[in-house]
Amino acid sequence: MSTCDFFASSYAEARARFLTAADAAGARLSAHPLHGRLGPDGEPLGIDVALLAGETSPRAMLLLISGTHGVEGFCGSGVQVGYLTDRLHDALPPGTATLLIHGLNPYGFAWRRRVNEDNIDLNRNFRDFSAPLPDDSGYKAVHDLLVPAEWDGPVREQADAALLQRIAAHGLPAYQALLQRGQYTRPTGLFYGGTQPCWSNRMLRQLLREHIPAGLAQLAVLDIHTGLGPMGYGEPIHAGDTPEGYARAVRWYGPEVTRSSEGESEAPVAPLDQLAAALADRPALPAGGRSASAPISGAMVGAFRALEPATAVTYLALEFGTRPILEVLGALRADSWLHAVPGRDTAHRAPIQAQMQQAFYVDTPAWKAAVYGRAADFVLRAGRGLAADLAAAAAAPAAGTPAPPPPLATGIALTGRPGPLGPW
Repeated sequence: MSTCDFFASSYAEARARFLTAADAAGARLSAHPLHGRLGPDGEPLGIDVALLAGETSPRAMLLLISGTHGVEGFCGSGVQVGYLTDRLHDALPPGTATLLIHGLNPYGFAWRRRVNEDNIDLNRNFRDFSAPLPDDSGYKAVHDLLVPAEWDGPVREQADAALLQRIAAHGLPAYQALLQRGQYTRPTGLFYGGTQPCWSNRMLRQLLREHIPAGLAQLAVLDIHTGLGPMGYGEPIHAGDTPEGYARAVRWYGPEVTRSSEGESEAPVAPLDQLAAALADRPALPAGGRSASAPISGAMVGAFRALEPATAVTYLALEFGTRPILEVLGALRADSWLHAVPGRDTAHRAPIQAQMQQAFYVDTPAWKAAVYGRAADFVLRAGRGLAADLAAAAAAPAAGTPAPPPPLATGIALTGRPGPLGPW
């Protein structure tokens, strides 16, 4: 089987390949259906879970997640199928289990949307909804421009012109940050976080309770994302909220690890004379430059805070670049317009769905090879990191505090690295 065969062109095909690979690897499988929803061809939807555990009480676990953002699952599913087919779990240290969650947002995966069945961005939904919500005033000011009443004619043209004026006044980085942080007042808008925990949120928490054993020492999480950064490059973005977690991520994975919360991530920035073409869905060429990386409200990492304090969680989002950032934002804008009116009857439907898939999945052998190679490398880095930390803990005096293990060799050092905004 070639690397290309790990990847699929539809949700149903991806699901079938994952289940076949998991069964062949001897994994314990469980299915969690999304009731009341079907895929484009009437296929059932659900989250599939595969557990590879040689021991009843593992000391460590590697968790691989695909499809947090629906359509991004084409990439993550391919990585998971490759992981199982190539038996990468054999490279993990003894006593380490593997948990694979396939299609965390199955509706978005099947329908080629980044959001779920309620237009919720899952990575903005993991927050305390009893606490005050973020100020959405900035997003409110541009919502009607992003999602105009009409997609053709003067209304769209006026919206595009107004967006250009705002970008010219405040800069493209500010525009990206405004959208990226999430909003909670416009259910038909971009990056909508919802008003309560959605089904995928509740299911992830349930799966963690069911599969993360008591007394687990180390949990390495790799959450596969696409859509930001240079094509084929996977930026390792630490999404944890403790200095200890970040230090551990750097020790395991190397100095490439970034923190979007501190503005370390980067994205291509186009000059203003190229923005009109991009916003009108015409080709535009990116130009280099730094971009702001806004903190995300309601990020998934919040689900892992409920685990036992003794479990050290090292959460990493691997963000793989696909298209220039303005093309990606243009696809999200088109998708939001398409679904702002339920059952909208329009000839734009098929082209917009194709636009979404192309924005988050590059269906070429070179891109697939780059993605899988990069992901496999980080799986192996995680294995070396787990092995070193487990060995250090075992060697430490019972009453003492173990010294941090020395930095691990992580392969080729990358300098001057361009990368994306952060883990969307």
